[in-house]
Amino acid sequence: MNNPTIAHAVTSPIPARLLQLRHAMQSRGLDACIIPSADPHLSEYLPDHWQGRTYFSGFTGSVGTLIVTADFAGLWVDSRYWSQAEKELAPTGIQVMKIASAAATLHIDWLANHLQPGQTVGADGMVLGLATARTLETALQKRGIRLDTSHDLLQATWAQRPALPQSPVFEHVAPFAVTSRREKLALIREQMQIRGANWHFVSTVDDIAWIFNLRGSDVSYNPVFVAHALIGKNGVTLFVSSGKISPELAARLAEDQITVQDYSDAQKAISSLPDDACLLIDPRRITDGFRKAVPPQVHVIEAINPSVFAKSRKNAQEIAHIREAMEQDGAALCEFFSWLESALGTETVTELTIDEKICAARARQPHFISPSFGTIAGFNGNGAMPHYRATPDSHTVIEGDGLLLIDSGGQYLNGTTDITRVMPVGKVSEAQKNDFTLVLKGMINLSQMQFPRGTPSPALDTVARAPIWQAGINYGHGTGHGVGYFLNVHEGPQSISGALAEAHTAMEEGMVTSNEPGIYRSGKWGVRIENLLLTVPAVSTEFGDYLKFETLTLCPIDTRCIQVALMRTDEIAWLNDYHATVRQRLASRLSGAALSWLRERTEPISH
Repeated sequence: MNNPTIAHAVTSPIPARLLQLRHAMQSRGLDACIIPSADPHLSEYLPDHWQGRTYFSGFTGSVGTLIVTADFAGLWVDSRYWSQAEKELAPTGIQVMKIASAAATLHIDWLANHLQPGQTVGADGMVLGLATARTLETALQKRGIRLDTSHDLLQATWAQRPALPQSPVFEHVAPFAVTSRREKLALIREQMQIRGANWHFVSTVDDIAWIFNLRGSDVSYNPVFVAHALIGKNGVTLFVSSGKISPELAARLAEDQITVQDYSDAQKAISSLPDDACLLIDPRRITDGFRKAVPPQVHVIEAINPSVFAKSRKNAQEIAHIREAMEQDGAALCEFFSWLESALGTETVTELTIDEKICAARARQPHFISPSFGTIAGFNGNGAMPHYRATPDSHTVIEGDGLLLIDSGGQYLNGTTDITRVMPVGKVSEAQKNDFTLVLKGMINLSQMQFPRGTPSPALDTVARAPIWQAGINYGHGTGHGVGYFLNVHEGPQSISGALAEAHTAMEEGMVTSNEPGIYRSGKWGVRIENLLLTVPAVSTEFGDYLKFETLTLCPIDTRCIQVALMRTDEIAWLNDYHATVRQRLASRLSGAALSWLRERTEPISH
């Protein structure tokens, strides 16, 4: 039998957990409860302590909202997770509620339409985003439904809830940290002054890591740590669990007028602000619980965190380091793909083997810290699930014919990488080649785009989709996300996506953004090709300043999957130029089989 999937059935503990949750709801007078994928920092990827949605649903995807009533449980997930959710929720009795995108608010509409006037919805305000809470409260109030954000039902019902993460915090230092803490704090205080604020509260962990040139390992794959910060005109308080910052590091922070206090003191510090305080908060990056802790006499100014813009625009020295990291990553990938092609057909290779080998190749490179996310290696039908993850209990052997999709990345001291490639295994069908070529055409379209400064990043989404739409096909995820500098692999504010997450999305010089269109045939195969792009100046004309993209990622795109007849001459020229650059930049870092593989896979193509 070709391509066997290794799987083992297990009995689900979810129904018993939901029963316990319902008892806790009933005792608190709650008719429904919301368990979001969130923590007090509104992080995308959560420490185990806040993985309540996974605990009560069994769904392991990174995004989803669970709603539980006395006789219903539903999980709202976008199209990236539909197949995964149906599989993981099958034994639980929880209904999959399909939504178009993670930004959709259909779960709020469901609550407003299904609950009765006088009933109460519960949620933990300490993990419920302020903007979400406002939208929720407005919708419920119109129907006479009450929102109660005072209960942490996880703490009440999760008997063996994991503790807060305790991994040590470390410094990101020169030469890779090119801007000092003092300079970053001066920049933020300048923006505070412009907005009329003398205090600024920050909860988002990637902002905090960037501001203080500190890193950690509290979240898998993202080098961040759980903390809050309160920035004043003259001093700063950093709220971190005791023991995570060494006395030596605390002394260095003190030199920059930064005081370290326990993580649990943050809410009290907010509630103790003086009467004349003018507090800057970002309503999209603070929870309802922290907002409610602000004393009523304190003047609150709502605006995007200044650090969001600052960290998204990499400076020239950071960009030089990122280019170096891309070469390191590209060399690792050449070694990996050279091994993979020689191993297929001669030894047993599974989707799990791919994760092991690709991580080992990266680990041999200088400055490597960890993967930047869990490797997605999906063969044939598994590749049709954009966020598929092979596990020891369920994975596929790579054999027979088809397409193998590999989405992976690395965290290096000098940059963060994210790349997707698809390679042929055995014979590739004409239909598979057609899909691959349409995706490649979309990726090239965006790579070559020139656009006026100030263009909202969502406006570029259709550029990549155009060739795919022309064939009557679409994909359910965004085309691109921002990428951090030895930080989160998903970083705002820019997002090349049809779903406008927030108003502050204009592409700016120095931003690093992914370019990853795709086509997914459920149960058959998936195609996604991803490079990282750097926004750079293009031209200045009488019509204004224009920007364009520099492709940062360095790894061959497998030409064996291309239907060359579908490619325009300029598209072939772009691909050949890209491959020439990849060969020139990587050759000196390789030898032996990996170098031979690079040369073979970067040979030019023609009609």
